[in-house]
Amino acid sequence: MTTQHAVLCLKEAGIARVTLNREAQRNALDVPTLQHLLVLFEQLNDDPEVRVLVLSGTGRSFCAGADVAEWAAAEARGELESYGWTEAAHRLMARLYSLDKPSIAAINGSAVGAGLDLALCCDLRVAAQSARFKAGYTGMAYSPDAGASWHLPRLIGAEQAKRFLFLDEPWSAERALAAGLVGEVCGDEQLPTRVAELAQRLAAGPTFAYAQTKRLIRDGAGYSLPQQLQAELAAGLLCGRSADAAEALRASQERRAPRFVGC
Repeated sequence: MTTQHAVLCLKEAGIARVTLNREAQRNALDVPTLQHLLVLFEQLNDDPEVRVLVLSGTGRSFCAGADVAEWAAAEARGELESYGWTEAAHRLMARLYSLDKPSIAAINGSAVGAGLDLALCCDLRVAAQSARFKAGYTGMAYSPDAGASWHLPRLIGAEQAKRFLFLDEPWSAERALAAGLVGEVCGDEQLPTRVAELAQRLAAGPTFAYAQTKRLIRDGAGYSLPQQLQAELAAGLLCGRSADAAEALRASQERRAPRFVGC
């Protein structure tokens, strides 16, 4: 386990567990934390031993968003527009969203502002019963600045996104589930076990095929059906040449479970 810039990372059995560890600040994101997470995600994406990423927070918060103390200090210096938070956050969100490997947000507590955006950039979102979700932007007289205005309409529809962003009311885990903001809710005490089950299943799966599937879903929003079919053809050819595809075929013929290696 390593600790840098209040981020913990534990790699075990193909799973990288990344934990925000600024409990006193409710795991808020300051510029050094954003920068460290970006480097860490780059490293994990390139690490052949890592096949799935799990993101969570320590204590009672998943992530409280931008570090307000750093924000206020920048404003006092007259550097609010130049201290680099937004640029660092944008690089981080884009990197997390575009990871080749599956990612799971284990939302253990409140997810606010950019903390919500972090969760939205993950492929799967599992929330503890006590988790709470809040946009946080209009409450501070700001518009969304780290991806919520892109993710939310696609996940929950335009009107629900506007309600969530305009009214800035906290949503319970159950309301988030009903709206489609998260995919699953479980008891607080069950969250680590449930996320571990999902992560283990993904880590044992065909990682290369997951990467191609993620790319198809990301790019497909801008394609016509004929364009998407061409993209599926190209991705399918790549998958067909993979070691995992050959193993899946052998396993099917031999009537056994496949043993994927991720390439």
